[in-house]
Amino acid sequence: MKDLNGSKYTLIGVGDNVVDNYVDQNLFYPGGNALNVAVLAKRYGLDRVGYMGIIGNDREGEHIQASLIKESLDVSRLRVAHGDSGKAYVSLNESGDRVFGQSNKGGVQSQLKLNFNQSDLDYIERFGLLHTSAYSYLDSELEVLSRCISLSYDFSTFKDVDRLDRVCPFITYGFFSCSEMSHSQAIRFAEHIRDRGVAHILLTRGDQGAIYLGDEGVLTQSIEAVNALDTLGAGDSYIAGFLASRIMGASAAESMAFGAKAAATTCLHYGAFGYPHEMTDYAASCG
Repeated sequence: MKDLNGSKYTLIGVGDNVVDNYVDQNLFYPGGNALNVAVLAKRYGLDRVGYMGIIGNDREGEHIQASLIKESLDVSRLRVAHGDSGKAYVSLNESGDRVFGQSNKGGVQSQLKLNFNQSDLDYIERFGLLHTSAYSYLDSELEVLSRCISLSYDFSTFKDVDRLDRVCPFITYGFFSCSEMSHSQAIRFAEHIRDRGVAHILLTRGDQGAIYLGDEGVLTQSIEAVNALDTLGAGDSYIAGFLASRIMGASAAESMAFGAKAAATTCLHYGAFGYPHEMTDYAASCG
């Protein structure tokens, strides 16, 4: 469906952002699931992508905003609050896997939440799909949002009944990290989520690939093996690739294949989508 500006393929990311501080490099990179998916979906071919979230009035927040503008995202509804942007401290092991250390628990995002007025809802309604996450503090807003737009939600590793009860009735796409499950366990879990009303379920399982359950039945997709430099953002890349492909009319199978390729490509560089910036003082930033 075209928006009011004539764009056919559109998405808005709403919710979490962070800067990932690579201590060994003395560099930080923009990140966060909702933000990463928005940026990467634009790179993967969508006509128009927006991002709505809360950043601090610090240089990390300024860098996040500048990066989004350079990527041609609509940031007209980005909130800037007095305080620190979300910060996490990351090191890499020999396999290129991320190991998280300290964080400031989301910074201003943990103290404030996104509230939507009618103008915000009218703006959101101009996009074709909204993506958010378990770390975006938006579960209480999903019912309202679902009345004006289809929703995509990354549960990460969260599978508790309370969260499923409050999220599943309102979303169209549900993404879960399920590397601890066997294939048969993952299928049963996906069927359980489908029975809760989610039309499209995608389970990522690390090096075991991904499983989809939806209108094309049960599908599996293996990973694309690469010599990983950094796995940070690979899962978000998969989600962005899958969603962008689906929005542009690809089948679920085609979208899974593109997601796997996107995730593999992300593993070949540092950060989810680049834009390194020199860190602030490490000790001071840790509080």
